[in-house]
Amino acid sequence: MPIAEAIAMSLFNTIGFDDGPFLPAHRGDVDLIGAVFSGLRLDGVLRTRVRRDGRNATQRIVRLIEGSRFGQHLQLILLQGIAVAGFNVVDIQSLSRRLRIPVLVVSRREPDQMAVRKALLGSVRGGKRKWRLVERAGPSVKCGDVWIQCAGCPCGVAASAIKRLTVNSHIPEPLRTAHLIAGGISSLPTRKRV
Repeated sequence: MPIAEAIAMSLFNTIGFDDGPFLPAHRGDVDLIGAVFSGLRLDGVLRTRVRRDGRNATQRIVRLIEGSRFGQHLQLILLQGIAVAGFNVVDIQSLSRRLRIPVLVVSRREPDQMAVRKALLGSVRGGKRKWRLVERAGPSVKCGDVWIQCAGCPCGVAASAIKRLTVNSHIPEPLRTAHLIAGGISSLPTRKRV
């Protein structure tokens, strides 16, 4: 079923990803949690680990979804920001193309592209490549109370999905739930609001 049709009927399956908290000095792997939803019902939780400031997030998400029992049914991937575990930038265009699923990046505030560019090009290993991924993701668009970037679907369809999935805060339920789980399994406090 096409995503627009599924959203209209509230019969769509999504996964929202958020990373776990980590200390500023941490240089290893960081938890990445996926909360799988059918409409507004939590159906499952997936977990992988990605390298802090690394470049393996896209590949790890692809493997995690393809290897799960949910992979065949997912119709939408949500990310809380385009980078996880610091500056491990997700290639949303490649992710959408490889899994044949639309990808939406959701941010509470409009991303400060100049600050991201400065940080990536100034002090992050592989920063030029990562900055190209950020640029390729396209501009952020205001959608209700959040900002989004879309890959694999029109922004109008993305806006409908966000509206259907947002019930307890400004953040869609799959992302809010992934954040709560990632924080709950860690001994470190979370800093982001949901």
